Order: sequence, then C-alpha cells, then structure tokens
Amino acid sequence: MNNQTKKELAVAALQNGIVIDHIPCSSLFKVVNILGLENIEKGITIGNNLDSRSMGKKGLIKIADVELPKEILNRIAVIAPNAVINVIKDYEVVDKHRVELPENLIDIVKCNNPKCISNNEPMRTQFHVIDKSANAFRCHYCERIVTRENVVLK
Repeated sequence: MNNQTKKELAVAALQNGIVIDHIPCSSLFKVVNILGLENIEKGITIGNNLDSRSMGKKGLIKIADVELPKEILNRIAVIAPNAVINVIKDYEVVDKHRVELPENLIDIVKCNNPKCISNNEPMRTQFHVIDKSANAFRCHYCERIVTRENVVLK
C-alpha cells in the first residue's frame, strides 16, 4: 500500500450525507455541540488536528444520511466562518459551499452585557454583523460589540 492510499484511508468514504470541512481545531467540539451529535443515531466520523494545506491543522465532521437546516449552518458560521459544507450523494460531492454569516443573527448569539434587555426580558436576541472577516456583531438593543473570541451561543 503506497503513502497516497494510506492517506485516503484515514477517513472512510460516505455514501450519502454531509461533510463539514475546514473547521478550526479549537472550534471542532463547539460544532459537535451545535449539531447535537450525541443524539444522532447515524454514522459519524470526527477528525481533529488533520493536516490542511490552507490551515495547517483542521477539524472535519462526516455525518451519514442527514441534511442541515440553514439555522444550524448559521450557528456554525459564527464559530467556524471558513467551514466548508460538502453534500454527498452516492459517494459524489453534489454541492460544496462555505458557510455564510447572514446580515442579522436572530436568537443565535447571547449578549454579553448583563444589563441588556435581551438578558432581562423574555425576548429573542438580535445582532447585526458588522465585520464578517473578524466575526464582529453588534447587539440590536444595547449596541454592545461581540467578537468571535467572546461569543456565547444561545
């Protein structure tokens, strides 16, 4: 078995499902939590600290026989903005795209201002994305800025 074959066998092929690739290693288990993988009874492969030409090291998640709703993809985009979603059908990639932050994050991010009305009244949080490259968000109610480093997902 040559070295190329050995590398390809590191993660099993997926017949149908999704692959979330290019997850920062530090965010991999946050993505696992978002996906609720402990409750999924399908085949799951999780890889961390895998070699990546563009990132150095990366995380990867494969889930058999599942599709992800836009709401879940938006949550992933908050903590892994460069993640790539691969949709697999019959062992072939039929769709490949990066997750994309929407302009507004509704009920995804918690405001870190304890005096914000969204933390003291039963209401949905709302943040406006002010810098997609830095993942910076402004609270609609108190205007507090939250960045990727201090973001807390709801």
